[in-house]
Amino acid sequence: MVETGLQLRLTQKLALAPQLQQAIRLLQLTRIELREHIQQTVEANPLLEYEDMRSEAPGEDTPDGAEDPYAEERAAGDEFDERNALEREEWSMDQVGDDWGPGSGYDGESQIADRSEDSLREHLLFQIRLGQFNPTDTAIATAIVFALDDDGYLSDSIEEICASLAPELRVEAGEVRAVLHRIQRMEPVGIATRDPAECIRVQLSVLPANTPGLELARRIARDFIDLVADHDEATLRAETGASEEALGRALELIRGLEPRPGARYDNRLDEYLVPDVYVRSVEGRWVTYLSPDNDPRLKLNKYYIQLLRQSGGENRDYLQGRLQEARWLLSSLELRNQTLLKVSQCIADQQDGFLEQGELAMRPLILKDVADLVGVHESTVSRATTRKYMLTPRGLFELKYFFSSHVATVDGGVISATAVKARLLLLIENEPQARPLSDQELSQLLRDAGVRAARRTVAKYRESLGIGSSSERRRAYRRMAARARN
Repeated sequence: MVETGLQLRLTQKLALAPQLQQAIRLLQLTRIELREHIQQTVEANPLLEYEDMRSEAPGEDTPDGAEDPYAEERAAGDEFDERNALEREEWSMDQVGDDWGPGSGYDGESQIADRSEDSLREHLLFQIRLGQFNPTDTAIATAIVFALDDDGYLSDSIEEICASLAPELRVEAGEVRAVLHRIQRMEPVGIATRDPAECIRVQLSVLPANTPGLELARRIARDFIDLVADHDEATLRAETGASEEALGRALELIRGLEPRPGARYDNRLDEYLVPDVYVRSVEGRWVTYLSPDNDPRLKLNKYYIQLLRQSGGENRDYLQGRLQEARWLLSSLELRNQTLLKVSQCIADQQDGFLEQGELAMRPLILKDVADLVGVHESTVSRATTRKYMLTPRGLFELKYFFSSHVATVDGGVISATAVKARLLLLIENEPQARPLSDQELSQLLRDAGVRAARRTVAKYRESLGIGSSSERRRAYRRMAARARN
């Protein structure tokens, strides 16, 4: 027989206050999303209004010296409808009464793209909603989807995804890898991989076991994918010991796969980017400034505050709740701006070499570095830099662009991966067209310049820059020369 009884247990549980939850949510919103959220809040909360809106109560006399826009209608007596006049005034203010209007860079129509087809992100989120994911796995899967680039590759590391979910959700790297494994086998198969080689391996892994040439194709994708890119079939036959017929079936299978699964979706829509932060040199130091659009210029409605003091019962409870919400919003907006300014200023201080000299002077920088300097959690830095843009003398960049992993140097130091890519691009731009440099030669030249980059690292960086292999570049140079002769 099962015994029943009462037990008293003491446990500790982390709970975020509503105000902190709102501050976290506002920090990760983009400029347009913030605008929409504020507009909805102002419409739903009578104690909030924009600073340039009229705060007089309905029917209240116009202040002395102020022009009454409805004076002529008032003089007409019965023809004047106070309610309709106020509705017209509110409509006009909704259109041009705030700082989010045409002058800010978005006009609400011509600069917002019409999405008639599902994007890759929407397509994956739809599959996640249909899949049997528990709440934790759903949050992880969503974070993975939002970390994909236009080609469908995963741009964030496992550790960065874990950090982006904290502190609301504490997950281990193994949990993220398990969800990532499921995402990679969604449609399109191979999504959320790191590079074309991994994408091809994932696509091969889901094919039926009796597919002709599958085993050899998997071996080639695992060990000799660079030779496939170079069309070096002679070396492939020597390395694998396969017959010409067997090798042909395997290569046909590999070349029939999609190395960039996200490219077929309509992800590259025209976007009009407006900077959230500006940076300029002031007395030899780079100083950041927030865009005026980050301040929606909200204030409390004095009329309703006075009404709150005079009211009682349910009306007072309702207005008291709305007043608390309004104060929370104003406080959260101020905290958002302070955090964004601190993080962007820290980035400008750390990457002053890039601001002065360009990508070759980019320094290694990770989320933890900025988090330690600013005194916040890594997840806060991640939210503050995602889809936020900084206008610099060298162009407009997403704040995440300034974060870069490091590559070891010959003398034991480190150099930013972005700087290595810039050096690599410079070497390829100046290579002899008659004999383009191979990845091994590029690796040796980087080593001569003091950078320790293996051939595979060079190939990965070259592909991320959208540059073909040496054989592909050689054919491109020949086509260019042929067109020049004709």
